[in-house]
Amino acid sequence: MKQYSLFFGGARVDTAAYADVRNPSTGEVVGQMPLATPADLDRAVAAASSAFQTWSRVPEEERQAACRAIAEKIAANGEELAQLLTLEQGKPLNGLGSRFEIGGALAWTRHTAELNLPIEILQDDNEGRVELHRKPIGVVGSITPWNWPVMIACWHIVPAVRAGNTVVIKPSPLTPLSTIRLVEIMNEVLPPGVVNVITGENSIGAALSSHDGIAKMTFTGSTETGKKVMASAVATLKRLTLELGGNDAGIVLPDADPAQIAEGLFWGAFINNGQTCAALKRLYVHDSIYESVCKALAEYAARVPVGDGLDEASILGPIQNEMQFNKVRELVDDARANGGRILVGGAPMDRPGYFYPITLVADVDHGVRLVDEEQFGPALPIIRYTDIDEVIARANTNPAGLGGSVWSADAGKARHYAMQLECGSVWINKHGAIQPNAPFGGVKQSGIGVEFGAEGLKEFTTIQTVLS
Repeated sequence: MKQYSLFFGGARVDTAAYADVRNPSTGEVVGQMPLATPADLDRAVAAASSAFQTWSRVPEEERQAACRAIAEKIAANGEELAQLLTLEQGKPLNGLGSRFEIGGALAWTRHTAELNLPIEILQDDNEGRVELHRKPIGVVGSITPWNWPVMIACWHIVPAVRAGNTVVIKPSPLTPLSTIRLVEIMNEVLPPGVVNVITGENSIGAALSSHDGIAKMTFTGSTETGKKVMASAVATLKRLTLELGGNDAGIVLPDADPAQIAEGLFWGAFINNGQTCAALKRLYVHDSIYESVCKALAEYAARVPVGDGLDEASILGPIQNEMQFNKVRELVDDARANGGRILVGGAPMDRPGYFYPITLVADVDHGVRLVDEEQFGPALPIIRYTDIDEVIARANTNPAGLGGSVWSADAGKARHYAMQLECGSVWINKHGAIQPNAPFGGVKQSGIGVEFGAEGLKEFTTIQTVLS
């Protein structure tokens, strides 16, 4: 069994202890994660701090070239990364799975490499000249989740590096191996210490977020953990980018065609088996087409093959871990006990691994846990409504505010109602379709700051105003 290593200061670093990483499709051990100590963390931060002194002064063109080189390394090692990702995360190689994720990581890296933050001239007249410069912050601490580990690692690392920062990344202990390998191949084209990886249990993440050598934390994960990261940043006033949990509402207007929107609704909800922050998690459907939408969704769901991620025929795989598997099961059982009508699915699959089928639950409403809480798995509540203004107000009562969508044959009408949803991103006749040039982030308890594009790159800089 392969034992992976920490990687910092441009070198692999072995540890005294390791932990097994298991395939959620089979339970088999696929590798061993190194367990970093606080001393290892100190050394990684020191390596990043030393590298920052040089990297922050590297010309823009060289940093762009380095990010382009990272993209080429991802492309050259794409299949290896996809295979490793499937082994530890469970998602299929095909469909919107591991190869799709590596493709996304590549696309975001290439786009970010070409971004620029030119000097802004705020004033230039007889009274003086005022320039706004953007400068790198320092060492960036990154904590990434288990649902899209490679792509989110690139979302954190590449803009930080492009802006002139250095990075210490700590991936989820459930999916650390693909991130370790990603950092190794990045180091083939980066100076030592620019990107470093530390792995271990959650305690090492807490130590990272409170470390006085870290100038900024970027975190993707649950709202509750995000609050802890924010609290730990107080002592040193770390800058923060937090992309936190969502409970995205999708609202179907009465003029929508159920057959036409079923596929978009399905993948809006069940991309990555529903294990996506900005997945559609509450579906509100007008009474006049409610049963037709339920029927169309159930028919589409029945055609999607679920299986081991290494099987080229699989389109969806298992839930990634036991804790999330049990939560989905509890929420569906609670919905059923409170009058929910199970259209498809509704019970664990009879096979090894954390397999839970696509589950559609009709006839539920607010007050049922599956509606009020983020399920983060393959179960979707479908809620009936009659008054559009009332349903928008009800959708907005949730404390989360990451994404939302409106579905209609009239795009103008959909846009009118979409603008009333309290969320950071809103889609018309689709859901969750993020892209590298469109800023992405949450409002309310779904986060602080944005990622992607020039606005996301600015998050990794400080402003210096030059007056002359």
